Amino acid sequence: MINPLKITSTLADETRYSIYEYILQEKKTVTVQNIADRFGIHPNVARLHLTKLTEINIITADFAKTGKGGRPGRVYKASDKGVSLSFPRRDEDRLLKWTIQLIKEFGPSALEKCKDISYQDGYQQIKNYVNAELQLNNTLAFEQKLQLLTDNAALIGYIPQVQQTEHGKSVTFSIFNCPFQEQLTTHSEIVCSLHESYLKGQVDALYSSNEFVQIDSMTHNCDLCKYEINVAEIDS
Repeated sequence: MINPLKITSTLADETRYSIYEYILQEKKTVTVQNIADRFGIHPNVARLHLTKLTEINIITADFAKTGKGGRPGRVYKASDKGVSLSFPRRDEDRLLKWTIQLIKEFGPSALEKCKDISYQDGYQQIKNYVNAELQLNNTLAFEQKLQLLTDNAALIGYIPQVQQTEHGKSVTFSIFNCPFQEQLTTHSEIVCSLHESYLKGQVDALYSSNEFVQIDSMTHNCDLCKYEINVAEIDS
């Protein structure tokens, strides 16, 4: 059973809830492009919203032939099953406060353990999507891996840029809306290190040979966090 908090937090986003209402009203399958055109958003953002809705099982995803040749396209429709909700008081900030206090109490060893947990979480999240894609294709091209990384940058503003270098390919991405921004003023060192470990896990799940470097940080009076990933040709 899906935790009610996950359902309510997913539907708390106004655009995402509007997308769900639209799919219910349409009573037919929709594509990422359908949603992007309807709501005037980028297809990557539309895909992220649809992915979040499938994670709580209120819409389903399937593959359908496009009639134009090539691989089947992914389509979405409202789930036939209803969703049961209860509404306990949400207090994730307090839980986060407890976690940070625990890390500070036990010092560097606790921080390193939490960084390992966040890294594994990011790694496994992307690996699940990779395994699903590999059921359709024997290999994933560089562009497909980049798309997975973009799609799974949950709840953050994310703009990737790709450059070809003499050693391989470089991907630079900027985070404009950190999901933990409210905690940066008092616990920036802990929060940023855990978030960076999570992102590093996602990158390592896609590119076995890479160099992951932070260029700018919101905690150093920058407007955004910016990372550069240098990927060896063997992974492209």
